[in-house]
Amino acid sequence: MLELLKKGNKSSGISALGNIAIATIKGIAAAISGSGTMFATTIHSIADAINQGMVYFGSALAEKEPTKRFPTGFGRVVNLFVLLAVIVVSIMAYETLHKGWEIIQHPKESSNFWLNVIVLSASVLIDGSVLFKVMKEVVQESEEDTSEKGFFKTVIENIKYAAPPTRLVFYEDIVATLGGFVAIIAVIVAHFTGNYIVDGIGTIIIGLLLIGIAIKIGYENTVGLIGVAAPKKVEHRVAEIILGHSKVVDIRNLRVIQEGRQYHVEGYIELEKGMALADADDIKFEVVELLMQDKDVDDATLGVIESDDVQSFNLDEENKGD
Repeated sequence: MLELLKKGNKSSGISALGNIAIATIKGIAAAISGSGTMFATTIHSIADAINQGMVYFGSALAEKEPTKRFPTGFGRVVNLFVLLAVIVVSIMAYETLHKGWEIIQHPKESSNFWLNVIVLSASVLIDGSVLFKVMKEVVQESEEDTSEKGFFKTVIENIKYAAPPTRLVFYEDIVATLGGFVAIIAVIVAHFTGNYIVDGIGTIIIGLLLIGIAIKIGYENTVGLIGVAAPKKVEHRVAEIILGHSKVVDIRNLRVIQEGRQYHVEGYIELEKGMALADADDIKFEVVELLMQDKDVDDATLGVIESDDVQSFNLDEENKGD
């Protein structure tokens, strides 16, 4: 089990530990000050800690080797854990919205202004630093170079190629950082204007941000749990590996399915005419071995047929769009 845990998604594990610390500090500050916005961000941090802890364990279990009972492996387990995390986010979002509405109906002054500001500022800095680390992981997992488009644009364009746990932490930390800014603004405005309804409005905004992230992550992982076609970029990479073999002249059919972070490849490849069956089989196994060298390909099943002299697969055309 320890070996599996070592393979878990690092960004979710680190983020879970960070959010436990943040939630503890915020909870103490919320209890002392009575700030509704501080309460909302505390709930948010608790939700993040639970989510990311669940996702970390899910990503570790997803690395478990296939068994006779589960021959295709456990790749989709991580999607299931992320969906469970979405349920937690949804419950926390409801509680946050409920608290915000109560404050709007019965506004009251919160105490310890500077305690709230200091704690929230520290929270934003911690969440921001975790977000930056996750963004670097997105670049690493998508195998993209940031020199051409710049770091931030590369991350935004390639987040869909990151592992489900990394995407979850990325979206949650964006919301956590934005929620922290909203909370600071709400606390400052409420303190200096005496309009304590702002505290409730800030709480509701954070709740709405939580709902948004639940919908976004829930949809992506429901699709992933069903089994979804790999992005065109990945399919193109797989096709390049197949066509890179000197004896492969074309690809008749190609299907790349994403399960968790891994991809399953199925297809038929066309070989040169007049080839003996034994030689064709050898080439097929060679191509499969080449595919399995890709760190994201979990298994590959290929069939071989003789070339029909008609080009069925065009790399340039397949690489357009996603």
